[in-house]
Amino acid sequence: MLDQITPTILTFNEESNIERTLNALEWANEVVVIDSFSTDKTLEICAQFKNVKVIQHPFSTNSAQSNFALSQVTKTPWVLAMDADYIVTEELKNELANLKPVDQINGYLINFKYVVQGKTLRGSLYPPRLSLYKKSQTQYIQDGHTQRAKVQGNIGQLSCVLLHDDRKPYSRWFGSQKRYASEEAIKMSNTPWASKSFADRVRFLGLGPLVVIPYTLFAKGLILNGFAGLEYTFQRFVAELFLLRARFIKR
Repeated sequence: MLDQITPTILTFNEESNIERTLNALEWANEVVVIDSFSTDKTLEICAQFKNVKVIQHPFSTNSAQSNFALSQVTKTPWVLAMDADYIVTEELKNELANLKPVDQINGYLINFKYVVQGKTLRGSLYPPRLSLYKKSQTQYIQDGHTQRAKVQGNIGQLSCVLLHDDRKPYSRWFGSQKRYASEEAIKMSNTPWASKSFADRVRFLGLGPLVVIPYTLFAKGLILNGFAGLEYTFQRFVAELFLLRARFIKR
């Protein structure tokens, strides 16, 4: 059903990632890129792909931008929601091509594998994401620092994965994590204890930085990925520190 799917991508200064992402989407008749007025080579790279339609739109929130992206999909009933650092593997492409959804299923969760230093990790802390869905049955809401798709109807899960391969410089990563932490701290403070996930309860108690290193290295097995596993673990540790700091600042 590849001809029934339109990938959508939100971009802002993604020259480090976007070419790899678009190369893996050449099977799509149209890719809709919603750009928040990039100032690097993002638009120049997108222009090299004949199946890419770029629309520039001011950014307010992730959910608003994602809902705008949905409104620009006019040629297919299904949407594959992508970030600019996601890669559709050949295996996932084949699964999409052979997918035959039943009437009751309006969306599919897709798992991720992280790529660090060109090495695919054994695991990550990134949960499966509702990335494939019927446009007519979907709307985005804001959920902490990010957006979350809400689909009317049943949800399935694909067996193949998306790759997450972000190669932006660390300076930008640190800035993004600080902003995310502030938004997540607000969400965490406003969520009742009974509604918090186990992971959010651990974070709320200030234990995130202590737990994330052993959990990532040993429970997830990233110790076996060498320096790439250590780098990912360091990233998650720093993210937890930012979140803990943001929580105390909000008090």
